[in-house]
Amino acid sequence: MSTQNLKSTIENLQAVDFPDPFVLRVGADYYAYATNASGYNVQLLHSNDLRTWERLGDALPQLPVWAAAGQNLTWAPTVLQRPGFYVLYYTARFAAAGLQCLGCAISASPAGPFHDQSTEPFLCQHRLGGSIDPSPFVEDDGRIYLLWKNDGNSCDLPTGLWLQALRDDGLAVEGKAVELLRRDQPWELPLVEAPALVKHEGRYYLFYSGNWWESADYAINYAVSDTLTGPYIKPHAQPWFARREDVLGPGGQEFFTTPDGQLWMAYHAWTVPNVGYPAGTRSLHLAQIAFKDRQPTIKTT
Repeated sequence: MSTQNLKSTIENLQAVDFPDPFVLRVGADYYAYATNASGYNVQLLHSNDLRTWERLGDALPQLPVWAAAGQNLTWAPTVLQRPGFYVLYYTARFAAAGLQCLGCAISASPAGPFHDQSTEPFLCQHRLGGSIDPSPFVEDDGRIYLLWKNDGNSCDLPTGLWLQALRDDGLAVEGKAVELLRRDQPWELPLVEAPALVKHEGRYYLFYSGNWWESADYAINYAVSDTLTGPYIKPHAQPWFARREDVLGPGGQEFFTTPDGQLWMAYHAWTVPNVGYPAGTRSLHLAQIAFKDRQPTIKTT
């Protein structure tokens, strides 16, 4: 079935389960990708104004041979634009190893479909519990990198946030992986995850989610460094953006810019009042980000 035939307008975004969202702007169009739900491996929405969204179907309708199919197995997609094509990074179940690992798929269009013909994962830290939550970062000079989390909490190992350079086409890693951050604050227990990097006035802001995803106390924080590979310092001992009356368990954050240069954050939160599945829904939220005295501030919409 074609993408065009799958289009449907979203009447109530808060009712749509859309975890770990990533928004890509291409010209005047916005494409939002999310963890599998509603029968899709990688959910895909489209908008021209960030207010009205339509569903475009499955961005990754066919998983590669190494990945196990099923609900709650394909997570946290992100997309990197390259000259002439787009690269989709995602998390899937490496059936042979019993681990969540990273995949890489390509398409000529941000609307997909993306294709992954690989026979093994793009990246997987077998000794560290697997790898999840990929997030691409483009430096000022055009060099590209991938961030992710080792899935240590799945097997009683420490969890860390990692960075590694990518080849110019985004289809292979280069050099050595560098661990940037670990859990070291009480509120983060049991883990940190979902890294996303923003550069502002020469400083690097490493945003991440902490605590437990299926909790109202899941929250977002950041660490700062003057160099890409760190060390990263957490300015606050508490979350930067935590639960409030209308937002429960915010997390899974990623960033994008609008044509006027404004920085925005896409994230999910449990739709009030239900937290956790099967009753709950992690819906898409957007917030405009500004910097004041070299600190990020958030204005929710």
